[in-house]
Amino acid sequence: MARTTRNPLLTAAAGLALLAAGGAGWGGWAWYAAAHDDSAAYAVTRDEVLAAGEQAVQNMNTLDHRDVRRGLDTWQDSATGDLRAQLTEGRAQFEQQIQQAKTVSSAKVLSGAVTELDTRAGRARVMVALRVTVTPAKGRPTAKESRMLGELTRTPEGWKLSALGQAPVGNTAAD
Repeated sequence: MARTTRNPLLTAAAGLALLAAGGAGWGGWAWYAAAHDDSAAYAVTRDEVLAAGEQAVQNMNTLDHRDVRRGLDTWQDSATGDLRAQLTEGRAQFEQQIQQAKTVSSAKVLSGAVTELDTRAGRARVMVALRVTVTPAKGRPTAKESRMLGELTRTPEGWKLSALGQAPVGNTAAD
């Protein structure tokens, strides 16, 4: 009877190869599952909403009397629905007021968050903290920090503001 000896290195190599193949298989499955998970798509949409909301709120708080038409065009491009209609209807009067006041306002986003997102309905809400600096024709610039609440609607051009308002500050609960 012939006796066979096994090479321990060959056995160890075969075991390691089997472990590596199993790890690669598991890694591939985990990657595929993560890439096709609904929560990953939701997170991407949430990030898009936040970026669009922060930019739109910044746009709506930035205006230069020396180029008011371009600024108001940016406002309208950032809005949809009733908000856009309000901006369009009051544009001539607002343009005149800004040119008479001769102010320059610029906004900087400090932070933002998506507070609500309904991807099926195409609606979202954001809260954006920003610093708005207003420079009058004569005098020193003044800066004010504020929080804005924005509602966004998905349009064929992307997410746009459909409502914008000041966030309440302090304790608003009834005693």
